[in-house]
Amino acid sequence: MFILIYALGILPLVEAKKKVEEEIALKKRALLKYEEYLSNRKTVEEELDRTLKQHEGTQKSLLPGATPQLGAANLQEIVKRLSEKNGIAIRSFRILEPKEINSYSKVSIQIEFTPTNSILSLGQFIHDIEHHERELMISEMDLLVLNIRMPNQIQGSLVISGLMKGTKTKEKGK
Repeated sequence: MFILIYALGILPLVEAKKKVEEEIALKKRALLKYEEYLSNRKTVEEELDRTLKQHEGTQKSLLPGATPQLGAANLQEIVKRLSEKNGIAIRSFRILEPKEINSYSKVSIQIEFTPTNSILSLGQFIHDIEHHERELMISEMDLLVLNIRMPNQIQGSLVISGLMKGTKTKEKGK
């Protein structure tokens, strides 16, 4: 009789008590973890603010435009302004195929410029492109000196690229 009471009454109660104690210990650990998060709330909020400011700065350095074609048009306008500022005559613009890089689109244009007498203005033009607020880069450069004996005229072509937000929709089935 005692064994029956022990097996049916006491053992289940002891096991239930152990289970409840384990659950309590697990929930205490979870509460400690949440308290730690709450105590670090200010640090987390400061980190979030810093990350948001960094994101905003990155967004400002991207080319504006909803599509790669609009981004290329903006890039072309920037290059045109910089060339006029530095006295570089551009013979032609050609928009190249955009490339997807992670969550960005790399938009590139190729320009050909007419012979220029001032290497200083060409150097300033290249400097202005590389140090523009929109984070532009020259990915290819092909320069030609017309007269090697008197290298005072130089002409060539540049491939200038910039990043913009990537397009969300991708073409499928092509």
